[in-house]
Amino acid sequence: MLLKMPFKLPIIFVFIILLNSFSFPQQDSVINLTLDDAIKIALANNRDVQIALQDLKKSDAQIDEAYADVWPSINATGEYDRNIKSPVLFIPPNTPFNPSPQTVTFSLGAKNSYALSASLNQTLFSLKVNTAISIANDYHNYFKYAEKSTEDEVILQVKEAFYTILLAKDLINVSQKSYEVAKANFDNVKSQFTHGVSSEYDLLRAEVQLANVDPVLIQAKNNFELAKNGLKNLLTIDLKKEINVIGEFKLEPVDSVLMQEAADTFIENNPMLTALDFQISVLEKNVKLETAGYFPTLSGFANYLWQTQDNTFDFSNYLWANTITVGLRLSIPVFDGFRKNARIEQAIVDKTKLELTKLKAEEGLRIQLVQAQLKMKEARERVLAQGKSLNQAERAVEIAESRYNNGIGTQLEILDTQSSLTMAQTNYSQAIYDYLIAKAQWEKIIGSSNTNLNN
Repeated sequence: MLLKMPFKLPIIFVFIILLNSFSFPQQDSVINLTLDDAIKIALANNRDVQIALQDLKKSDAQIDEAYADVWPSINATGEYDRNIKSPVLFIPPNTPFNPSPQTVTFSLGAKNSYALSASLNQTLFSLKVNTAISIANDYHNYFKYAEKSTEDEVILQVKEAFYTILLAKDLINVSQKSYEVAKANFDNVKSQFTHGVSSEYDLLRAEVQLANVDPVLIQAKNNFELAKNGLKNLLTIDLKKEINVIGEFKLEPVDSVLMQEAADTFIENNPMLTALDFQISVLEKNVKLETAGYFPTLSGFANYLWQTQDNTFDFSNYLWANTITVGLRLSIPVFDGFRKNARIEQAIVDKTKLELTKLKAEEGLRIQLVQAQLKMKEARERVLAQGKSLNQAERAVEIAESRYNNGIGTQLEILDTQSSLTMAQTNYSQAIYDYLIAKAQWEKIIGSSNTNLNN
């Protein structure tokens, strides 16, 4: 036995390789998604969110740029000049340096000129610097809340797409049940017709009813696929991949006390309005920035110059000279053709316009909040009413079928009750969908779209 083992091992390895070469269905080929999963994927991959994050990163760089005026600026330069014709100095006639009656010239410098310099400038006083830093910080906060507002919008879109899939799935079940009821009725009528109990008219009506239900089921399945593609697009998932949404299609009531508290505080919690507040602050400080142009600016400077000139390239014998200069520079604006006045007026107008825009946005959100609350209330009442109607419609179908089987009812009664049952089931599902959509919109307005994700 021990001698045969080495010959058996390669056979086992070949078998394993051949086994792995076959294509088996992958268990993880379907992406299972809860609502929280879909939201997290969207926040990580959605293009609008990614663009908003880039704006936030840019605002960080703008803060660094604003602080640049606080730090000293240091510059170094090197220069080489070759004097093809050297500059000259004119000496007037009849002077101690030129006793002749004619002006003469005196050549200056050498053929080769080298200069190395370094300069340092430090702003000591400027009202614009601190204001610019404050503006950059406000811009950062603006983009932070703008990014949060973008996230809330994406979350709303994901919820709407997710609930649309749940609705489409539920309507498939409704259509499937309607088809099964119509099919059972057709089989029953066909059996009775075979035994001479039912008329040909009843059989034809049952057959037509079954044929009418089938396209509705096909349309419901198509709507389901379209709804899934809409969610895939939001999550940047390849349309060829299959997804399976996991969630209960039911009411999620909001406590009335919480709803009232949210209505009282949504102005403070809405990220879009907060972003507008910071934008208004930016424009307010922009007025100060333009006004600061009337004030002087004080800066200190230091310059170092190391230079030499010579007609040869014998660097070892060059005579180098250095110069060091320090000082203060005071810049006082005197007159700019009323440019600063015009810019200040423009900044004030821009600030006023944005304040009016924020008031308009607040008024619009108040209306949207009331609308969302009314839609939630109305949809909830419809769910309760349709729930009762659904039970009654199911019972009506049972009674109609019993009456027909006992010979005291008509085929028309069965068809009417089946149609009423399908309508009641559809209306019930639609009411739940309307409530969930209104609730999602309400959550976006009050600024709590993703609180369940601990953001």
